[in-house]
Amino acid sequence: MISSIRDFKNPFFIGVAGSGMSAIAQYLKGTGQNVSGSDRFFKEGEYNETKEKLEAEGIACFVQDGSGISKDTDLIVVSTAVEDTVIEIQKAKQLNIPIIKRSELLALIAESKRTIAIGGTSGKSTTTAMLFDILEYAGLQPSIISGAGLVSIIKQGKIGNAKVGAGEWLVIEADESDGSIVQYKPEIGLLLNIDKDHKEIETLLDIFKTYKENSKKFVVNQSHPLTKGFSQNLQQDFSWDGSEAGYKAKEFTQQGLAISFTINNIPFRLNVVGRHNMENALAASAIAAQAGVDLRTCAEALSKYEGIYRRHQVLGNKNGVWVIDDFAHNPVKCAAAIHACQPIAPKVIAWFQPHGYGPTKFLRNDFVSEIAAVLRPEDEIWMSEIFYAGGTAVKDISANDLINDLKALDKHAFFVENRNDLPAAVKPHLSGNCVLLLMGARDPSLEQFAKEVWSRL
Repeated sequence: MISSIRDFKNPFFIGVAGSGMSAIAQYLKGTGQNVSGSDRFFKEGEYNETKEKLEAEGIACFVQDGSGISKDTDLIVVSTAVEDTVIEIQKAKQLNIPIIKRSELLALIAESKRTIAIGGTSGKSTTTAMLFDILEYAGLQPSIISGAGLVSIIKQGKIGNAKVGAGEWLVIEADESDGSIVQYKPEIGLLLNIDKDHKEIETLLDIFKTYKENSKKFVVNQSHPLTKGFSQNLQQDFSWDGSEAGYKAKEFTQQGLAISFTINNIPFRLNVVGRHNMENALAASAIAAQAGVDLRTCAEALSKYEGIYRRHQVLGNKNGVWVIDDFAHNPVKCAAAIHACQPIAPKVIAWFQPHGYGPTKFLRNDFVSEIAAVLRPEDEIWMSEIFYAGGTAVKDISANDLINDLKALDKHAFFVENRNDLPAAVKPHLSGNCVLLLMGARDPSLEQFAKEVWSRL
């Protein structure tokens, strides 16, 4: 029975290259555990950047054939994507090694520290990163387990989604998509927003109700109609639309690739784009205040914020075209990503690769309505075929169905089935002053695709 992170010493991660799995693996390695793992993307004789970085941390990596599991392995960690038919699961069962889900392990880690959990449909990774930067700048030496790499940590040659600090605070990204958020019992819980994504709104409301009940202190966004009802104490909440709250953001402006605003009359300036990033910074600052950090220190810390992996990551400007790579993958996030790019140039050409046939079908109408609402007359939306990660999905929808829906609304919408044909197809549409925004998630090759698009401009 595993009831504490002290109950094992040699954990093995199946699917260790995943963002959530690699973060926990690195964290445990940083605490002195002997960590190893495998992934279906690891191939003999084939270079893998994530594998290289994990091995540099001292985490032994194996192909997914069972060879990495031995009699010394005392815990198997799996993500929800790992099925029982995987050969390593079968071997673990034969050896009677305990098997635990990633979210269950994260809950055990959270119990070992003063934990701040960041929850909500959108903005979790960015807010987690911003809060970590604030606490670190304030000298509190925090730890972090996130779903995305911080540029400041990536620059050190690491994956960037985990760090073990000497302080008492741990900041984690709490995921509602698989319901695992109900397992965490943080000292401080944050609820950013609630929008339809992986689950219906009614299901999300039940999940977040339990999340609140499990949190000692709970902070919510008073500007979001569905989160304000979860308020525990108005004075520790935040708002940006004039709603009553202890922390209020006002005077938002965006100048190119930077935003400015005030929180309780303290000026903030960040080198990021979009009103949604003001909300993220506001949330991070409100939480930091609960940990004893004043707003001026928050502003100083965030002025140095370098961003996170594939969140409006600017690849550069070539021939008057800004190329920006983003992780947006649900309707609200895609609309926010497009909107954030509009102050940069008079024309935005957005490309999106949906992931998963089931999720795309579930959110089809929402994608169409959100994207249609945000597009200006001169803007364009392009899509390539849905990313298929394997499994038993029914392929009963195409990205072209969404494009046809958008065309029916008189939007400039284009389908290019094979994304490798995008650079040539989109080139005649690029003006001398525009943004080419690339959006998508779950597909590990998207970063390389963005670099290829950039090189072919």
